[in-house]
Amino acid sequence: MSNPFLPLVISILFSLALGYPVMLLAKRLNLMDIPASAPHKIHARPTPLAGGLLIISTLAVMGLLFRQWLGREILVVLAGALVVFLFGLWDDLKGLSAGPKLIGQFLAAVVLISSGVQVYFATILSDAGYVSPFVAQALNIVITLFWLFGITNALNMIDSMDGIVAGLGIIASVCFMAATLVANQPVLTFWSAVLLGICAGLYYWNNLAGKFFLGDSGSQTIGFLLACFGILYNPLNRNPESSWIVPIMLLGAPVFDTSLVVLSRFRRGQPVGSGRRDHTYHRLIALGISPRYAVLTVHLTALIISGLAFITLYLPAWLALTFFFSTIIFGLTVLLSLERKPSLDEQSD
Repeated sequence: MSNPFLPLVISILFSLALGYPVMLLAKRLNLMDIPASAPHKIHARPTPLAGGLLIISTLAVMGLLFRQWLGREILVVLAGALVVFLFGLWDDLKGLSAGPKLIGQFLAAVVLISSGVQVYFATILSDAGYVSPFVAQALNIVITLFWLFGITNALNMIDSMDGIVAGLGIIASVCFMAATLVANQPVLTFWSAVLLGICAGLYYWNNLAGKFFLGDSGSQTIGFLLACFGILYNPLNRNPESSWIVPIMLLGAPVFDTSLVVLSRFRRGQPVGSGRRDHTYHRLIALGISPRYAVLTVHLTALIISGLAFITLYLPAWLALTFFFSTIIFGLTVLLSLERKPSLDEQSD
């Protein structure tokens, strides 16, 4: 498949068509976000948490319609995503602590790793004779777990405003779709187009129509799928010394936000998993930027970083890595600057 237009259009149509049914189902299941149930919840009326239901139902429909694009690796990824979704759904219903949520993500990671869907960075060390194959595989597993946990929770944590996660999902999916086209990975291009269509539908229902929230089941599932796409992405026709930086940069915005939140809460002795108004979006508002433009700033930043990621594909390895580490240094500078500013919670104290 050289043209991802068909799966994109069909997934958009189904994600739009299924919006009302999943919203009604969420209400029937009592998947509702109640105003003032936590300090950071400032919405005015009970709102369905239907995002995860929309993602899973649209994925199921696309899988049934396009079974020829269900390769073994994709089936493994979808099985892992189902585990993450179910634990997220449990969290939306009962309000779980961090422990059960991490257990769910760990089980999903076990599904992937046991089926061979993992990173293989450390294998280079064993091939060169620096470490044994056993140690290399252990390092591969640790890196895989860190990546999956990090990105899954990064998308969950940054879900602090309507449209922000769906918008980031759109940007990342577009970039994965383009990157996998260049890398000649048609199956991954297909499912990147599907995820793009789903995120476009989510953006409409969550932001433009304002009918439901993504919930943990929605934001975690998007994060897990994007993390898996980053693992499966394999640009064999590009520099192996630098092409590994592309997935990291494509997901740079949620990584930045999570780093900011974790650092801020550690410094203040606050629980990392607590719901607070100290994310990038909230800090931009605290600086006087309107909510609409704060979300736009986050999305524009993600788009710029993704553009830089594509540039690195066409650069010599040393220059690509220079771009990458320069971006990290700049990001750390901005992070430390924002961290010193009071959050919305601190301004209201």
